[in-house]
Amino acid sequence: MKTIDELLAEGVRGKRVFVRADLNVPLAGGTITDDGRIRAVLPTIAKLAEAGARVVVASHLGRPKGEPDPAFSLAPAAGRLGELLGQDVAFATDTVGASAKETVAALADGRVAVIENLRFNAGETSKDDAERGAFADRLAELADVYVGDGFGAVHRKHASVFDLPARLPHAAGYLIATEVGVLKKLTADVKRPYVVVLGGAKVSDKLAVIDQLLGKADRILIGGGMAYTFLKAQGHEIGISLLQEDQIPVVLEYLARAEKLGVELVLPVDILASADFPDLKGKTPAEFITVDADKIPADKEGLDIGPKTRELYASKIADAETVFWNGPVGVFEHPDYANGTKAIAQALTESGAFTVVGGGDSAAAVRTLGFDENAFGHISTGGGASLEYLEGKTLPGLAALEV
Repeated sequence: MKTIDELLAEGVRGKRVFVRADLNVPLAGGTITDDGRIRAVLPTIAKLAEAGARVVVASHLGRPKGEPDPAFSLAPAAGRLGELLGQDVAFATDTVGASAKETVAALADGRVAVIENLRFNAGETSKDDAERGAFADRLAELADVYVGDGFGAVHRKHASVFDLPARLPHAAGYLIATEVGVLKKLTADVKRPYVVVLGGAKVSDKLAVIDQLLGKADRILIGGGMAYTFLKAQGHEIGISLLQEDQIPVVLEYLARAEKLGVELVLPVDILASADFPDLKGKTPAEFITVDADKIPADKEGLDIGPKTRELYASKIADAETVFWNGPVGVFEHPDYANGTKAIAQALTESGAFTVVGGGDSAAAVRTLGFDENAFGHISTGGGASLEYLEGKTLPGLAALEV
């Protein structure tokens, strides 16, 4: 995989460099609530601009349906990028139309432009190779060189991620190089004890990674909505908690494999349970009880791990040398159900281990709960991409850069 440093050594002054970034930031009323992904790609964009490139930044944001939708415009991200770079960033109001062509043509050496949300064009995400390729052809007209640095999208076979690099000289940006380097530390020559913390809503989202990690991790700590399928599989009452009943046979198989392999698969011992899902907008005080994990009342659902589980999980993390965490262990968006996720984050910062926060909601939780990002070894920008890498899958965006 060619590096951006090799590309810079060849010279980029005056060249149009297309940077596929991941500016998929959360918005509330048009205001960015977490600019972590913009800051993550900043070193690549800044270095190219300093070297005199004419930088064309592209990204997706949200899930528009293949046509323009003002709610998913990249305009706020372009504005924030300009603030962080300390220069005005031009913004094209389309992806490959007149505005994009005129905006790119007007770029001077060392200047930066952002084109509108790639997913405003159906060709970006099309499963039809010809349609996707046709969109990549039009994107290629905007550039001389391609730099892939949108790690959060490399697991997608999309036009700007997979097809476009085949049409231009290409290299990997600093963020992708960092992310891949970190993930290699989680898959090869891992320092032990190796502890994995998995949360989130659906156990089905994590089955493939559990399958892989059962042969690699020393301990796997389970939390979040997915924990209740494990508890149900053990025959426990889970009330109205989130359940994927069709996954119980697989969960039982994994529990048996973990025992056979000597892997600690640790489940909650107590739970915060309520009859009502919390109000996440007004965040009114929640009404809940703390119960043993095997005694959740029939009319209540589990919404966070309890105090005994927080202590247990912290103790399982304390002596680790490597920790990977993906997925909150409770409804952290509400302060009354954030203590479990907060305890996991705190345990990581105090462990002395090489710690990796696996993007997505985990990264959002770390920032929302006020932790210093520098207290963690690495905060990934791609939760889904990180998981698929650990599952051993070939990621289309990485494969395209290696050709």
